[in-house]
Amino acid sequence: MARNSYPVFSHEYFMTKALELAHQAYENNEVPVGALIVAEGKKIIGKGANQTEQLNDVTAHAEILAITAASNFLGAKYLKNCTLYVTLEPCVMCAGQLPGHRLTGWFLLPMILKKVIQSIHRQLSIPNMILFPVYYQQNQSIY
Repeated sequence: MARNSYPVFSHEYFMTKALELAHQAYENNEVPVGALIVAEGKKIIGKGANQTEQLNDVTAHAEILAITAASNFLGAKYLKNCTLYVTLEPCVMCAGQLPGHRLTGWFLLPMILKKVIQSIHRQLSIPNMILFPVYYQQNQSIY
């Protein structure tokens, strides 16, 4: 399968979009993390790339920015029937936010790909790379 030719609305498609956001963060001298909130498995309603350096805000993590954007889009604090796609395991601050927003679940790249994420510019140029996300459902511990 050619690069970025995943079926629309597949987990690989959304994770690829999250990786593109991580690449944007990398290009802006941020920690390369990207996150998306997808409603009902088909519509991106929130996205974020780390902006802690740009905003001088230690809480401007990709997950928090994506959750805030999705909440604003829906006009609601709960993100029911929504899934988070994130390129790196959430930190304690971000992980603590997930249950409160009542997300259906979240996908993240396996820990073994951390090295790849740190050099995201090279990863995006690898043709035919298949991503194998890890999925967590609501009420399942991420640790």
